[in-house]
Amino acid sequence: MAHRSRLAGFIIDCQVDDLDAAARFWSNALGATIADPNAGDATAEYQAFGHTPGDLHIEVQKVAHPSRVHLDIETDDLDAEAARLEALGAKRIGFVKRWWVMEAPTGQRFCVVKMHHPEQGTPPNVWP
Repeated sequence: MAHRSRLAGFIIDCQVDDLDAAARFWSNALGATIADPNAGDATAEYQAFGHTPGDLHIEVQKVAHPSRVHLDIETDDLDAEAARLEALGAKRIGFVKRWWVMEAPTGQRFCVVKMHHPEQGTPPNVWP
């Protein structure tokens, strides 16, 4: 059965204690707004941005591993998209909460996440 996928956006992984400070830096650096400045607290792990180029999903994420940037691919069928990417040479690293963490043949990590608004933005690719 066919499924759809497309680039969802970028996640800026930050190995920091103060996620709000990281969000302020990146929102100013990218010229984006912090979508909900009151969303953060001492236990917050994410801070999303609004007014991003092409309406891409961009957020900062508090992590324990070294800081880096990774991308998310969104899909209406997580397992079918993970299998399609495996056929291209990627490998599944693990299932976390609601998404697959994968690794490209070139070593970069990325996530396959659920598509929330297929009617918005660039139309998704349709895969057999």
